[in-house]
Amino acid sequence: MVLPKTEEEIELMRENAILVSKTLAEVGKLVAPGVTTLELNRVAETFIRDNGAIPSFLGYDGFPAALCMSVNDVVVHGFPSDYVLKDGDIVSVDCGTLYKGFNGDSAYTFPVGEVDAETRKLLDVTKASLYKGIEAAVDGNRTGDIGHAVQSYVESFGFSVVRELEGHGIGRKMHENPGVPNYGKPGRGAKLADGMTICIEPMVNAGTRGVYLAKNGWAVHTADRRKSAHYELTVVVRKGTPEILSTFEFIENNVKF
Repeated sequence: MVLPKTEEEIELMRENAILVSKTLAEVGKLVAPGVTTLELNRVAETFIRDNGAIPSFLGYDGFPAALCMSVNDVVVHGFPSDYVLKDGDIVSVDCGTLYKGFNGDSAYTFPVGEVDAETRKLLDVTKASLYKGIEAAVDGNRTGDIGHAVQSYVESFGFSVVRELEGHGIGRKMHENPGVPNYGKPGRGAKLADGMTICIEPMVNAGTRGVYLAKNGWAVHTADRRKSAHYELTVVVRKGTPEILSTFEFIENNVKF
């Protein structure tokens, strides 16, 4: 059974969500051709620690960095490295924090320099599908309603939803129940209740939905090596209108792309 959070707990989670959102904006300001993903990771870790929090991805099941940095055909869980970003790349940045006993989690896919029209469409559709999913995160619905909303929107544009990965509940642990797939049928899956906190995170491929796991055991790549985008927000299930705790406003009001 998934217990809803108290309003006091939700306020602590909101603090985490805002910090994650601001961290992504700090990273986004520096995303440009010629920058390495390792440099971006250092900026994020410093910012998180300077704000009194802990980068919750670092050391999580052995993960070696503060950020997941996934470039081009890497769907999720890419390692920061000395890879130098190039014009036309995209980089999905997934960030987590631990602060006052609770976790925050959000992700955003940044274009690097100028990207082609198909890539821009991929980013726009993936982000829009996230908000379609959020609209379904209301009391009495089920996780399948969220997944169906994401899947039907994405596939109407000819893109593919990754099925091996999903969103999740969040709270004192980074990953809690229920799992929140990005595909499904209305009325199926775990039932949503007022006060539940979940992360909705569409992972969308430009080509086929197939993926494979890299030899490092972490990075997930598209099978056809085409690009993939990833956006994520933390949401409170409510009666009527869902409440979004994290935000892309810090990114989109301060980062030019």
